[in-house]
Amino acid sequence: QVQLVESGGGLVQAGGSLRLSCAASGRTFSSYAMGWFRQAPGKERERVAAISTSGGSVRYADSVKGRFTISRDNAKNTVYLQMNTLKPEDTAVYYCAAAATIATLDLGSWGQGTQVTVSS
Repeated sequence: QVQLVESGGGLVQAGGSLRLSCAASGRTFSSYAMGWFRQAPGKERERVAAISTSGGSVRYADSVKGRFTISRDNAKNTVYLQMNTLKPEDTAVYYCAAAATIATLDLGSWGQGTQVTVSS
């Protein structure tokens, strides 16, 4: 099972940017689809972005389209989430996940999360 560690969260003003990273252990990172989820207090977990094993297919939630970009570097066993034009409603704990397919990310391996706080 892959181990995931997120980093890059923090406090940023509205309109600012952050880049989250998720480092994965193991030699089979390239065989996993990867995704970023978030959960704010009192709200349901939301899949923000997902990327296929090769990086050739990406998915975004409507709420972040045009502002967030997911990417992966299979040589570094890392997936990234570039977040631009941040809004207060982007405040949440962000988690990365790994699974065999994008469709099964909810059931895959998860990191411990990183807090993102956007001030108005």
